[in-house]
Amino acid sequence: LNLKEDYKKSFRSMKQTSTMKRLFGFEKEDISSWHRLVCLLNRPTDPASLGIFRFLFGMLMALDITQERGLSHLDYKYLDGAPVCRFPLFNFLKPLPMDWMFFVYFVMFLGAVGIMLGCFYRLACLMFISTYWYVFFLDKTTWNNHSYLYGLIGFQLTLMDANRYWSLDGLRNPRKRNAHVPLWNYTLLRTQIFIVYFIAGVKKLDADWVEGYSMKYLAHHWLFEPFKLILPVELISLMVVHGGGLILDLTAGYLLFFDATRPVAFFFVSYFHCMNSQLFSIGMFSYTMLATSPLFCYPDWPRRFFGHFPEFLQPILPFVSPAPISSSSCVYPKPPSGSGGQQEAHAAPKPTTPSFKHKFRAIFTILYIMEQFFLPYSHFITQGYNNWTNGLYGYSWDMMVHARSHQHVKITYRDGVTGDVGYLNPGVFTQSRRWKDHGDMLKQYATCLSENLPQFNISDPEIYFDIWVSINDRFQQRIFDPRVDIVKADWSPFRPNSWLMPLLVDLSPWRTKFEEIEGSLDNQTEVVFIADFPGLYLENYVSEDLGNTSVQVLEGLVNVEIVDEKKNYSLQPGEKMQIPAGGYHKVYTVSEGPSCYMYIYVNTTEAELQKNFTKLSELQEKVRNGTETEPLPPELQPLITGLDDQDSDSSVIDPVVRIFLKRQKRMQEVKKRREASLIERFQRFASKKYYSIRRGFLMTAIALRNLAVGLPPLEQLTREVAYANMKEPETETEASQDERLKDEVGHGEL
Repeated sequence: LNLKEDYKKSFRSMKQTSTMKRLFGFEKEDISSWHRLVCLLNRPTDPASLGIFRFLFGMLMALDITQERGLSHLDYKYLDGAPVCRFPLFNFLKPLPMDWMFFVYFVMFLGAVGIMLGCFYRLACLMFISTYWYVFFLDKTTWNNHSYLYGLIGFQLTLMDANRYWSLDGLRNPRKRNAHVPLWNYTLLRTQIFIVYFIAGVKKLDADWVEGYSMKYLAHHWLFEPFKLILPVELISLMVVHGGGLILDLTAGYLLFFDATRPVAFFFVSYFHCMNSQLFSIGMFSYTMLATSPLFCYPDWPRRFFGHFPEFLQPILPFVSPAPISSSSCVYPKPPSGSGGQQEAHAAPKPTTPSFKHKFRAIFTILYIMEQFFLPYSHFITQGYNNWTNGLYGYSWDMMVHARSHQHVKITYRDGVTGDVGYLNPGVFTQSRRWKDHGDMLKQYATCLSENLPQFNISDPEIYFDIWVSINDRFQQRIFDPRVDIVKADWSPFRPNSWLMPLLVDLSPWRTKFEEIEGSLDNQTEVVFIADFPGLYLENYVSEDLGNTSVQVLEGLVNVEIVDEKKNYSLQPGEKMQIPAGGYHKVYTVSEGPSCYMYIYVNTTEAELQKNFTKLSELQEKVRNGTETEPLPPELQPLITGLDDQDSDSSVIDPVVRIFLKRQKRMQEVKKRREASLIERFQRFASKKYYSIRRGFLMTAIALRNLAVGLPPLEQLTREVAYANMKEPETETEASQDERLKDEVGHGEL
């Protein structure tokens, strides 16, 4: 009878609740005045969901510090004392000495662990965000959207009361244990995640994404094999990768917010992030986004979830009762008249009125949300950072919208005193390749080169960059003016770069023609599409391996100069000519508008090698099945016996046979790794992570010891570092195998 009566009361209460209350959690009267809005944002809310998110975020950041932040290879990243060009946000920012950088990371790690445990919570948050943002600002080459998001969430948690549930602070201080948190704590986090999804979706309305050019290569990944049963690769790319990504980003925030659609959102969002964790090397981002999804549920979901666990586990799990206690951070309304009996009224918190701190927090919440909606479109301010894509990279949520490929990078220096001209290896004095796409980094790199080159008797150097880039499958074209000395070039964060070459968007329709041309070529023939500006020329070297190279004009007029022959040839649209291998040539654009042409080439060395491999494979198969009756000569005997370590350098063995057997062995190793069981894959993954994390902590311990008591003798330090570098014996990774295969084939590039 009592249960029946409670059900009737609950049903009547639901009928009385307005539609807006059921959908949004508040009435329209709650935002009808400033006073009511302050009361709403400071409304007492269950701390359980926030506490669980705090724990998960801290744990993931502790793992992230050893991985993507780089603790495990910090000494390689900063190269203490080496002449390395760096790319901080502000040029005055410099990395500390190596041991102190390990200390910075150690403080960051302690902060992340403190956030996870809710131990000295406010101090832990300050330790984490102060060191995190220092490391973040120190290197723009590592900037991306998710690293920026980690810093934002860390900042938000610093201001919140996320240690009110399942925290060590709650054990030390009963007033904090299981105390209410104001609603704005949830509002900030939910809105931040909504912005990440929604703005990412709006950015994907870009024509390149909608037409399927941004992430074309993804459709070939093994994760999309199930879709290949019903769709061709082209439609998988267009509909699943691009169309699905666009729809999910635009709708995920809305679907997570409403009760009716939340289960559907959980399924698709979880599936999306699990796929991303396999598609991209993005560290803890996928798992962090998975941890944010429960924030959109009712705040007391952990109490109901953990309430289903056995009682003997309750002491170590987040507690499920009693109800949250009152907190000075919240504003408590007057209880409605006739809402309950004397006992219920006695248990209710005393009504409070909004104080200055409540109003200030409401103002901060509103301003922060407005600022987050504004920043992704603030590129009209930070014009110096605008290149072919707008603004500072990493805060615009334009994730995966732009894919770049680089065909040609040339760095020329000129001695300002003697006039001597020379060339630099691209990437000298730096570990990053990202400077090639960003004018601000290019300016920093040129300045750094000008400071280092005088050590090599190059006085007052001028630095010129000729960088060819294709964005989203367009023509390869120059991104910066190769005639401008970047050392002396003007750059300001608030003015456009005058030496940035415009993206030739008018030529974008040619991409459809590219697909037709590529589809008409055989597997051994490759093509590169080039567009250049009037008055400029491309100087190129054709490798001896590329014995069948031709250039064909698609649009505009060009003159081709063969440097060794000292001859010039004029080409019009549709005309082509052979380019001799083993020498330089120049392609001048002489038309009034941009010229478009393509190189078509075959790597003859690789083609011949593949032909020999096919013959050797057939011969090996005949020997194994007994159809080959003729005895093999000594140089081919390893096809039967295999290749020993002692034989690998033997001059008796045919070089092609040696390469064939090495490649065959590596292919078998790759196949073995790919066909490994789930347990073997997990063991390999866990072992790799263990040795990586182990090195980070051992190197940190060495650095802290050095700071505390000074450097030990060199022999002892060498032994300690060698012990930290110890790795489990394992076969080469697939990436290194692929690189070696390329080296063996001797593939040359245009």
